[in-house]
Amino acid sequence: MSDALHPAVAGAQPSQRAEKNPEAPLFEGDYRDRFERVLSRYPNKQAALLPVLNMAQEIRGWLSPQTIARVAELLELTPAYVRSVASFYTMFSTRPVGKHVIQVCTGIGCDLCGAQAVVDKLLEATGTRIGEVSKDGKYTVVEVECLGACGFPTVVQVNDRVFENVKAEDVEGLLAELD
Repeated sequence: MSDALHPAVAGAQPSQRAEKNPEAPLFEGDYRDRFERVLSRYPNKQAALLPVLNMAQEIRGWLSPQTIARVAELLELTPAYVRSVASFYTMFSTRPVGKHVIQVCTGIGCDLCGAQAVVDKLLEATGTRIGEVSKDGKYTVVEVECLGACGFPTVVQVNDRVFENVKAEDVEGLLAELD
């Protein structure tokens, strides 16, 4: 971790990495330094909740009840409050996810350009249903309302990589690129 990491970007690292360890210690070593830098940006600990949840998910891959309880303890909040925030935002996973979290935009622009066919092909190719982890642990496919690239539908985000203009016939190649 760079010593030059400014508090303004300390919580803005990719939260959906392919390497996940649900048992990893939270906020130790370099992550402790990032945690402290995130806290320094806000007037109180509650205000730091979103970037701290993002960091916890980056470390562990998803927000388990134990992770939520630890974040609540560190930020002096109730676990119920932290869980309510984590479950509100679609960027947080409160269930285990595969190595590759595949988000497909099904907002109106992407939907009109074939998003449902992309979703169907992904589910078929991964042998899953929406939100499930594939048997090999590699994939979780989810639908999202918008990925912010409406000029290039259908948009698919895999972990922290964005793919634009995805068609159903591109799915096999996209999955091959991930392995």
